[in-house]
Amino acid sequence: MDGTVQAWVNGWIVSRGAAPPVTEPWGWTIDMGMFGHVTRHVLGTTGDDLDETTVRKVAGAVTGHGVWLKAFRDPSVVAGWLDDSWWIDPEPGYLMTVPLTMGDVPDVPDGYRPHMWSRGGVTRLMVAAPDGSLAARGQIAPTGETAVVDQIETAPGHRRKGLGSLVMRTLQHAAARQGARTGVLAGTPAGRGLYETLGWDVVALLTSARHGPPGSAQG
Repeated sequence: MDGTVQAWVNGWIVSRGAAPPVTEPWGWTIDMGMFGHVTRHVLGTTGDDLDETTVRKVAGAVTGHGVWLKAFRDPSVVAGWLDDSWWIDPEPGYLMTVPLTMGDVPDVPDGYRPHMWSRGGVTRLMVAAPDGSLAARGQIAPTGETAVVDQIETAPGHRRKGLGSLVMRTLQHAAARQGARTGVLAGTPAGRGLYETLGWDVVALLTSARHGPPGSAQG
């Protein structure tokens, strides 16, 4: 199994409150217990090491709606291995890593109020706007040497104010203080630019696919 993928799985289940992962010959099965996101299968290898036979075998055993498949290879390749019962996100995700240090945290823009707390192994940060509404948020789940960054969001009306950098650097600093040395995340095309400016590197592409009709939860 790829070590970075395993680190992402370990931190992601803590961040999302998912069931403990079940180790499979090809990766992990994780129960979520949500409509539209019942279970996810995460393939444990990346790039050219992830082969068509394995993907077809895992996908072919899925019969229920709301099961997700996470495969660390380009969607343009993986799409050719899945039949029409799968919805495939046409945009790739990005498995990314960064060395964690207790570096400087950006100043909070005037009028904004950050609030950080930890519970159940997850550190969360919200940034409230001057009117009290939610401007930005994110969370991080340290699991030993690694920590998974998750659910980074900035409200449309508060973008380009440095809030994304504030959230990321604050969370990275918090994880480093807890002993984590490497940050891991699965980012979107929209978030990749921010993460790269903060020193994150892409280590693998990610395909997200959902079995069943369109709609329902995000993956």
